[in-house]
Amino acid sequence: MSKQIKAVSLISGGLDSLLSTKLLLDQGIHVEGINFFTGFCVEGHTHAIRKQKSDKPKRNNALWVAEQLGIKLHIIDVIEEYRDVLLNPKHGYGKNMNPCLDCKGFMVKKAKQWMLKNDFDFIITGEVMGQRPMSQRKETMPIVQRESGADDLLLRPLCAKHLPETKAEIEGWVDREKLLDFSGRTRKPQMVLAKQYGFEDYATPAGGCCFLTDKQYSDKLVDMWASRGNREYELDDLMMLKVGRHIRPNKRFKMIVAREEGEVKFLEGYRNQYANLYPTSCNGPLALIDGEPNQEDVKIAARILARYSQGREEESVDVEVKLKVGVAQQFSVKPLSADEIKKEWMV
Repeated sequence: MSKQIKAVSLISGGLDSLLSTKLLLDQGIHVEGINFFTGFCVEGHTHAIRKQKSDKPKRNNALWVAEQLGIKLHIIDVIEEYRDVLLNPKHGYGKNMNPCLDCKGFMVKKAKQWMLKNDFDFIITGEVMGQRPMSQRKETMPIVQRESGADDLLLRPLCAKHLPETKAEIEGWVDREKLLDFSGRTRKPQMVLAKQYGFEDYATPAGGCCFLTDKQYSDKLVDMWASRGNREYELDDLMMLKVGRHIRPNKRFKMIVAREEGEVKFLEGYRNQYANLYPTSCNGPLALIDGEPNQEDVKIAARILARYSQGREEESVDVEVKLKVGVAQQFSVKPLSADEIKKEWMV
């Protein structure tokens, strides 16, 4: 009896990993998915907190992909291991704080470790040559193979015909003729293939799955490091950067102001860890304070909060500020106008 060939597929939750895995399943390969949680993943965080796209179901797209394919998905926490990838990328950053090339090499390396431990035969990814400016160029794709140690154990089904044969093809585990030759930034071929397979409601093809590719998020991360004087971070820090308006009137403190009900509920979970303030004379958002504000700063924070309350047009708004658990101050303040909230304050 011949051995069942098994592959582990990196599942991001996007269309490419969905299609590349489907291609291998159709060739009779046993495939299981692997998804690495770095702390910077888009999946399952702000989707569940905010009302944006409320007409769509709240879901983790990696789990959704696995469900569509009928495969097992292994979600692995790599937050601590990923720290060095982010802070010390050998190949530098992309347009924002995304260490894409180092990140891909790290994930393929981790996938190989999992593959060997679980007696699988090779690795597949949804990469397409020319699709990403940093990690998916013709000259950088071999770097991922080499530095991850995967070498010819890494198969990229969507663009395999543009690349040298891998072990899976040489050994006859996979029919190379049934693999594809996609290239470039366009996603139209993938969308056509998805339609042929009957896949619908998949994640936006070019949406990405990492907050580090987002300029606003990257700016907040850099601002947090600059204010603290070091580049340390915890998971709670990363979560907080994804939520609310971040306003820094000066180097001593930053405010995080909820934008809607879901964010208010989320930030309430941190009220015992941060100084916080909220309006008492009208409806309005909760805000947290990160830093060491002086008394004048606290008054500015109260005026900023009043601006985002339903009393923004009133002469004054009553605000309660808790700098320590159980210790509250009351302020009656004039809301700042939109013009008084300086553009450079917005992180």
